[in-house]
Amino acid sequence: MRELVHALCSVACAGRAPGTPGGVRARQKIVEALRACGLDPAEQSIAGTRAANVIAALPGDIDRWVLVAAHYDHLGGHAGRFYPGADDNAAAIAILVDVARGIARRRPQGRGVLIAAFDAEEPPYFLTREMGSSYYADHAQKIGPPVERIDMMVCMDLVGHALGPSGLPSEVGQTLFALGAERSAGTLATVQSLAQSEPGLIVRPADAEIIPPLSDYDAFWRRRVPFLFLTAGRSARYHTVNDTPEFLDWNKMAATARWIERFVRAICRQPAAAIPFVDDARADATTLHSFIALAGPLAPVAPLARVALERAQKLLAACDEKGRLPSALRSAPAELILGLESALS
Repeated sequence: MRELVHALCSVACAGRAPGTPGGVRARQKIVEALRACGLDPAEQSIAGTRAANVIAALPGDIDRWVLVAAHYDHLGGHAGRFYPGADDNAAAIAILVDVARGIARRRPQGRGVLIAAFDAEEPPYFLTREMGSSYYADHAQKIGPPVERIDMMVCMDLVGHALGPSGLPSEVGQTLFALGAERSAGTLATVQSLAQSEPGLIVRPADAEIIPPLSDYDAFWRRRVPFLFLTAGRSARYHTVNDTPEFLDWNKMAATARWIERFVRAICRQPAAAIPFVDDARADATTLHSFIALAGPLAPVAPLARVALERAQKLLAACDEKGRLPSALRSAPAELILGLESALS
């Protein structure tokens, strides 16, 4: 992981802006890394740009698929300096390759696995038809199975750092949020059953709507493909020239790779029928439980955390038997989570 992250954050890759010489070099590094894992990756050029996705397939017993993805592009350079993008999103690419290595070594039972390194996630392509993930979803059948045969999309963005500054309790720093599990039948239960299955990592599920769609899962959500978005949120180094490898939490990254492989295997071996997408799902109580588990260790040392903890406990008491808040309070969990992100960044 260290070797690949440092390569992607190097002067040669110069911030990995889509379609630039540095972006092309980064893509070559990823192709080489996947080939070293025994995969045969293909490049998917994105029409109207000089960007390209990298896609590799590991067929399973049936023609249904789990897609594991992260974007590899970043902001490029400006005024003689470049943005390394270690946490955004070189760390996720290193985790992606490590997951691919584990899956290739021992194929899962049931579904096949698609590995995707998407380009053109950053502006000016963000949330456009040329965004790498959106372009792939529109043209997947030209490079592999159509999107209708994908039963789960696992997306990573900003997964390389510990949550909050050093010195916080481990149950805070080891946190990784998992958004969207409530949007497909049985997935939330799977995530909860695996939440602390890997030492050094605690996966905390939360409702997909606590933030606007901010990464590559958006294209799949809009197409009603089950998804899981993994993130540790934005740190103070987000989109700055200081997003460099020395600030990454390598142990947490290794645990994240092991966790994703475990999750993917669990999804692959589920019954062969498509996993139902749930349009009107909500996970208010689940989000509040995750917040309370984080705010509790902070409350003794942070007065604002105590206030937020009390607010979360009152909101949890207001949830109905299905774990839903009244409509008037629907935005409250998102406000708590975003406030926590801001306080810990």
